[in-house]
Amino acid sequence: MTDRPSPLERLVFPTQKLMEEHPPVIWNRNKRIVFEVACPSGSTSAEELTYTRWSTMALPEAVDLRAAAERVEAQEGAYDYAYEPAIPGAVHWHVNFADPRLFVAYRGALFAQDEMQVAEHPALGALKEALTAGGHTALTVEGGRPTPILIKGVERRCRIATDRNREAGRPRGLYGNAFGQASEEVVRKAISRIDPPTITNLIAMAAPEGGVGQYDARDIQNILDTAFTGFRAAVLESASNGQEQRPVVVHTGFWGCGAFGGNRVLMATLQAVASEMAGLDCLVLHTFDAAGAEAWEEARRLLGELAGTGSTPLPTLVEQIGAQGFNWGVSNGN
Repeated sequence: MTDRPSPLERLVFPTQKLMEEHPPVIWNRNKRIVFEVACPSGSTSAEELTYTRWSTMALPEAVDLRAAAERVEAQEGAYDYAYEPAIPGAVHWHVNFADPRLFVAYRGALFAQDEMQVAEHPALGALKEALTAGGHTALTVEGGRPTPILIKGVERRCRIATDRNREAGRPRGLYGNAFGQASEEVVRKAISRIDPPTITNLIAMAAPEGGVGQYDARDIQNILDTAFTGFRAAVLESASNGQEQRPVVVHTGFWGCGAFGGNRVLMATLQAVASEMAGLDCLVLHTFDAAGAEAWEEARRLLGELAGTGSTPLPTLVEQIGAQGFNWGVSNGN
């Protein structure tokens, strides 16, 4: 691909200055505990993070569906920021399952994927405060069109165990609403400080929500527009500052399939398609459990069935996927 669009905004923040001038504003008791462990008194940083926001990019005219399926590596489990496919020199990005308003719920008790990432990467809360103070919209959707936000170079200063573990005092886990209801003792046991911090690159993009019944062509087109723009922006940002293009790996999961009730097979299928169009070297799909792994296998089979002998025109693909009769599910309450 030869297009090199520029972001709507590009802002660079020294992390230390960001944390000093715009410290996170945390209302929830348990999230304050996480912050205290992650950033004890005297913590410093020599890093800087880069914020970019992108307008919707035009999709290619066609896609190779067999190549799309081959580009995906399924990894059972949730995000493991230490896991890397065997691609030397690759730049890794992780999808943030964003609200249209960036990090809107980071201060309160909610602890879904977005809020968990902010808690483990405290500078994201400071970034939110700085953007608000500077009058930036920080919207991942504007005027009904996706405007994904990329954040490059943010420190991950702790990890939080959210799995079900009765012995550790979390029989229901700590994900979602369970986090805010947990005791201080349970929360402290679940936190492991990362020192020195590791570095994460994030793609904040909002999945469609509120759908009922069958997905229509407009739904499918919007998902492709969003995922392609976010993934393509990651490719462009991985070669910024005059550097040569490096391999790009994006880590994702069943984006939009929790609180928004999205269809796992459809969302996996369309992210695979977007990864091929965007020119990723690998899309790591974290499937969480055996049911998630089976959902990806169904998506992979569908891509194989729809693949022709060459590339498939995008209008044809949207029509074919719409004809599968994918239906919206219901929210999982998180």
